[in-house]
Amino acid sequence: MEYVLDGMDLADVRFAISPINELTLSLRTWRDPGRYPDHLPWLRATQSARESLDGDVLRALVDDRLWTPDYLSPRPRGPLTRIDDELDTIAATPDDVLLADLARLHPEGRPPALRGPASVVRQRVLDALTGYWEACFVPHWPRMRAVLQADVVHRGALISRHGVGRMFSGLSERVTYDGGVVTVRLTSHAMLQRAATTGVGLTLVPTLFTRGASCPISAEEPPTIMYGARGIGTLWHTSPRDAPPALAGILGQVRAGLLTALDEPASSTELALRAEVSTSAVNQHLRVLRAAGLLTSARSGRSVLYLRSELGERVVDACGP
Repeated sequence: MEYVLDGMDLADVRFAISPINELTLSLRTWRDPGRYPDHLPWLRATQSARESLDGDVLRALVDDRLWTPDYLSPRPRGPLTRIDDELDTIAATPDDVLLADLARLHPEGRPPALRGPASVVRQRVLDALTGYWEACFVPHWPRMRAVLQADVVHRGALISRHGVGRMFSGLSERVTYDGGVVTVRLTSHAMLQRAATTGVGLTLVPTLFTRGASCPISAEEPPTIMYGARGIGTLWHTSPRDAPPALAGILGQVRAGLLTALDEPASSTELALRAEVSTSAVNQHLRVLRAAGLLTSARSGRSVLYLRSELGERVVDACGP
């Protein structure tokens, strides 16, 4: 797929976070958990909860290729998209679109859990996804969202420092940018298609459940690129990273650990979850480090994300491994 950015279309490149996209793509871990080793701690933690869900429906929403129905990944509106709004969008999916998406997913015929009139299947899928969200995502969504928000802040910093080309080239090896054209190499055998973004923009959506990048196969779909977020490897780690002894001697163990961990943007909530301490305690330490010039901060929606400053980088480097 080629997306053509022309003139002011560059200003229409926007980032968004989609709870329903994460919910749907996470079903890949049910089908093939070995391909997602970073999420094994989460799978273990939610195992008993998953056993009480409508597993027949949820498993039927992913095929052997790890594809999911397009209608379950609507283009999010922005970085503060709410799951309830996305579920309403799915509930309003026309019957013909729903049935066509399921037919593409299961060309040999829909499995029993997805058979029946479109209205019945739609409600069955909505009920299954809602139960899955409440049981397995609500307790962990703040941590997931923090990683996604940190990725968005990082990409924005790349654009401001190095330009949009550097940002696109860093999304995935499948994504390239040249002369105002963004190219996404897909794994399907569909023919090359080109779509203009004029008037509709291009939405970039980080996700925790892919390593590559993907986009709608049809040029008629809103221009969207889903790509693997940074920081997935640390998502479920609870123990803080070890700080260099010399740094701990200067700042104390807790603040040195925070400064060491902030080589990538993170919120105080995410840092507290990793360290298993209260958010208020982490905020006190972050304020001190920021006042000393060792951290910078940026707002992403309702969250404030922290990152080592240039001075902080020099201090950590000077203290050694």
